[in-house]
Amino acid sequence: MADTVRFEERQCIDGQSVLAIATLSNPASLNALTYKMLDLLNDKLKEWQERSEVKMVFLQGEGDKSFCAGGDVRTMYRVMSQGDEEETVEFCTRYFSLEYECDYRIHTYPKPIIGWGEGIVMGGGIGLFNGCSHKVVTPNSRLAMPEIHIGLFPDVGGTWFLNRMDEGIGLFLGLTGAIINAQDALDTKLADWVLRCENKVRLLKSLLGANWAAHEPEHIIKPILDELAIETQPYCPEAQLRPVWRDIQNACTNGDLMDVVANVLSLEGEEEWLRKAKKGLSEGSAISAHITYRQVRKYDHLSLEDCFKLELILAVRSALLGEFEEGVRSRLIDKDGKPEWLFDDVSLVTTSTIDLLFTSLWTPDEHPLANLGSNKDE
Repeated sequence: MADTVRFEERQCIDGQSVLAIATLSNPASLNALTYKMLDLLNDKLKEWQERSEVKMVFLQGEGDKSFCAGGDVRTMYRVMSQGDEEETVEFCTRYFSLEYECDYRIHTYPKPIIGWGEGIVMGGGIGLFNGCSHKVVTPNSRLAMPEIHIGLFPDVGGTWFLNRMDEGIGLFLGLTGAIINAQDALDTKLADWVLRCENKVRLLKSLLGANWAAHEPEHIIKPILDELAIETQPYCPEAQLRPVWRDIQNACTNGDLMDVVANVLSLEGEEEWLRKAKKGLSEGSAISAHITYRQVRKYDHLSLEDCFKLELILAVRSALLGEFEEGVRSRLIDKDGKPEWLFDDVSLVTTSTIDLLFTSLWTPDEHPLANLGSNKDE
């Protein structure tokens, strides 16, 4: 069955503990997150949170191609292109609110969650994965926040986690939509361990064989992951970011957005990943670039809750603006690769356009995520 999340509960060898497994199952769309999937996952996480015998959660995607490639932007496109403004606001508010609530729940979950980030981990997939207490990628993993390609912005907590990378690195990833590998994920703190794909069975077997009643979860999980990670070192891809780390930082920490864009486009290097990163910036949405720049430069002080609240405002406003709709049309629907952006260059974007995107549609009390954080006490 497509468009679902499969749940398993496996009894551990101690006879008292349960290992819970959630599998994102939408393989035809690289496990992209539909509203139904988010609803199922969020509800099941609530249930497992309350059950004392459930000691930890293992979150994975179906198949070996993708953990999760993002959100259900195709459905959003149908609503944006066929519905009126009221329908667009209603659907996007409902979808993004649930997505961000689920992301936040994972971030603040009182039990360990191992995220098995095999294959593609992008957009909404990073939103789920980044919140996991133990983030595992594999040598074939590819991670990115590619929203600039579709006229959106790094959401699903991007305001939080991009600002917690080394200075300049998060801004670079947000502005370019650069695809990074497993070693880069370690270097940017988007992942904690690299394990071979074949090690998943051993990992689960070791977790099921642990005495959860006698030990703290971290004293069980970390040694198992550490041991398997050592075995994986020879198979880990070479770092892409590290050789140009300082250059990226210099490019992204000096001047205003126009300076940063010019600096990034001037980065030297013939590597394919860097060429694609620069192309992503030069051909991406100028509005998205402005949003990303402001997220990193002006909102690095926000709490996790407030990051998600801000991003809901930006997401719904972006759905109304038309830039997001046009980006999805060009990249994913018609696939002509020629989006007609509202502005041809970052220098032409008006401040009033960006200010409007950061202006809430709701009062603080009416904000759909006003009570975000209450699940800490559930």
